[in-house]
Amino acid sequence: MEDAEGIELQITAADDHKEPNSSNDAASINNKMQLPKLIHYKWWLRVTCYILFLVTGQSAATLLGRLYYDKGGNSKWMATFVQSAGFPILLPLLFFFTSSINSNTATNPISSSFANKPEGPKLSTLTFLYIGFGALLTGDNLMYSYGLLYLPVSTYSLLCATQLAFNALFSFFLNSQKLSPFVLNSLILLTASASLLAVNADSENSAGIPRRKYVIGFFCTLGASATYSLYLSLVQLSFEKVINKETFSTVLNMQIYPSFVATCGCVVGLFASREWESLENEMKEYKEGKVSYLMTLIWTAITWQISSVGLLGLIFEVSSLFSNVISTLALPLVPILVVIFFHDKMNGVKVMAMAMLLAIWGFLSYTYQHYLDDAKSKTSLTSENEVAGAQLETG
Repeated sequence: MEDAEGIELQITAADDHKEPNSSNDAASINNKMQLPKLIHYKWWLRVTCYILFLVTGQSAATLLGRLYYDKGGNSKWMATFVQSAGFPILLPLLFFFTSSINSNTATNPISSSFANKPEGPKLSTLTFLYIGFGALLTGDNLMYSYGLLYLPVSTYSLLCATQLAFNALFSFFLNSQKLSPFVLNSLILLTASASLLAVNADSENSAGIPRRKYVIGFFCTLGASATYSLYLSLVQLSFEKVINKETFSTVLNMQIYPSFVATCGCVVGLFASREWESLENEMKEYKEGKVSYLMTLIWTAITWQISSVGLLGLIFEVSSLFSNVISTLALPLVPILVVIFFHDKMNGVKVMAMAMLLAIWGFLSYTYQHYLDDAKSKTSLTSENEVAGAQLETG
C-alpha cells in the first residue's frame, strides 16, 4: 500500500501549484479517489504472484535437493553452490524491466513526475550492501548444507522452524514490526505446524551419527536459522532506508548481485576444500546417469532463483516476517509432494493433516491482520478525500 500513498502525495503536491479555484480541482479530487483503488488491486496481484513463486520454487528446490543426495550426490559446497548460481537466468528480466522503465519515463510526462523520487544510494553504498549480503548468503547456505548432512531430517526441520521466532525478534527491533495478536497467533500456529512435521518423521534417529558431527549439525542449523532471519530483516531495512526505489528491477538487483558474490564464494570454497576433485567421480557414479546429474543441479539452481525472487518480492511489498510466514507455510506441502513424486509411504496421515490445517490457519490469521490494516488505511484515505472535497465545495 506504500505505492498508493506515495502517488497520492505526488498528486497532492502537483495540485498545490494550481489556482485554488481551478475548474480541474473536482476532477483532481476524483482521480485521487480512483487511482489508489487501481494500485490497490495491482498490489494484491503482485503479492499473489510472489507467494506462488516462493511456494512453488521452494518446494521444487527442496525435492530436487533430496533427489541429488538420494541418487549419490554428497558435495556440501556443490549443494551450497546451486542455491545461488542460477542468477544469470534473471539478467534478461532485469534488462527488460530497466529498459521499459527508462523508455516509459522518457515518453510519459506523468510517469516522469512519479519517478521524481529521492535519488538512490551511491554506487559504493550499493556495492558494500551487495557484497555484505552475498557473504551472508554464502555462510548461511553452507551452514544449512552441513545441518542437512549431519542431522536427522526431523531435528533439522524442527531447528529450521525456529527461524520464525528469530525473524519476529529481528523484525521487532530492526523493522519496527507490530506484533499484533493475529500476527503472534500466526507465528505460533506455523511453528507448531513445522514441529509436527519434525515429530512425525519416522525414519530418522541420531544413533548412527557421531556425536561430534551431530553437535556441529545442530549448531550450524540453529545458526543458519538465525542468520537467515537476520538477512531477511536487513534486506527489508535496505529497501526502506537505503535503496528508496519501488520497482521490480530493484528486487532483481537485490537477488542478482548478492547471488553473484555468493556464487564466487562457493567457487572459492569448492577449490579450497578440494571437493572439486571428486565431482567427476560423483557425476560418473550418480545412479541416474550424467545427464540426470547435470539436469538435477541446473533445475535446482533455477528453482532456488524463482523462490528467492518471490521471497524478496514479499519483503519489498509487505515485510520480512510475512515472507518467512509464507516460507514456513510451504513446509507441509513438501511431504505430500514427496509421496507423489518419490512414492514414499505417508505415515501419520492424521498428523500430516493437522500440520497442514495449522499452517493454513496461521496463514489466514496473518492475512486477516493485513486485511484489517488495509481496511483501516482505505477508511483513512476516504476520509481525507471527503475532507478535501468539502473544502473545495465551500471554497
